[in-house]
Amino acid sequence: MNFSGAFTALVTPFRDGAIDEDAYRALIEWQIEQGIDGVVPCGTTGEAATMTHDEQGEVIRICVDQVKGRIPVIAGAGSNNTKEAIQLTQLAKRAGADAALQITPYYNKPTPGGLVAHFKAIAAECSIPMVLYNVPGRTGLNCLPATVARIAREVPEVKAVKEATGNLCQCAEVVELCGPDFALLSGDDFTVLPLLAVGGSGVISVVSNIVPGLMSGMCKAFAEKDTKKALELSLKMAPLSRAMFMETNPIPVKTALCYMGVIERAEFRLPMVPLLEENREPLKKVLRNSGLMA
Repeated sequence: MNFSGAFTALVTPFRDGAIDEDAYRALIEWQIEQGIDGVVPCGTTGEAATMTHDEQGEVIRICVDQVKGRIPVIAGAGSNNTKEAIQLTQLAKRAGADAALQITPYYNKPTPGGLVAHFKAIAAECSIPMVLYNVPGRTGLNCLPATVARIAREVPEVKAVKEATGNLCQCAEVVELCGPDFALLSGDDFTVLPLLAVGGSGVISVVSNIVPGLMSGMCKAFAEKDTKKALELSLKMAPLSRAMFMETNPIPVKTALCYMGVIERAEFRLPMVPLLEENREPLKKVLRNSGLMA
């Protein structure tokens, strides 16, 4: 598959504690209509950490069925337990996902050798294109460029990395060490444009839940060497990106989708709770200023 452009890390709509299939299908369809390049079910933004395996499989299956091959589906399938990551990856493959997003094991803090062994074990049991997900702010572990390069060499299924450090020096080194056939995807909405400039190919984005057309448009403009337009779109998204992280993701973005009328409910699973009262009007103000709500 082509790991380039804007991929939305989809929120998962809930209704009375259960997955709201109708709302989820409508969200995916809206994303495609708005021009998104791909979607990522069951990531951090999708609250996969609070789903059972059966629920995770169902969410991926619904997503794949709704997409119907029109855009790629990269399914979240990672865990800090290698055995569980294998099971989730097999589940994603059976559901029809095009690739699997694999977070580096959190809490355990494995050595570089442990990281390589983790990805090798997953690939040995379930061969599917994989995106390594490096997000030290959530895992307590930074997968450094030399380790990413080693994984890329030793585990051919790992085709890309989602880099959420926001560290452009580190991102540039990944490109240098891994070469042009390995894709670098931004996992940090604040630095997508500069990451593209150092050799990145796209983004797995939170803010594209609410502005899929702007994020995909920016990636396309940069690919077409229209840097002026890419910068204009980046600046247009900047206040929205800041607002999406005024509280822990996915609280603001799911609330924003509700305010916009894209989903009916901003329902969360504990330990996620609704947006603080004092942040609701500031969020609405940013959405109004951006023309996303009346």
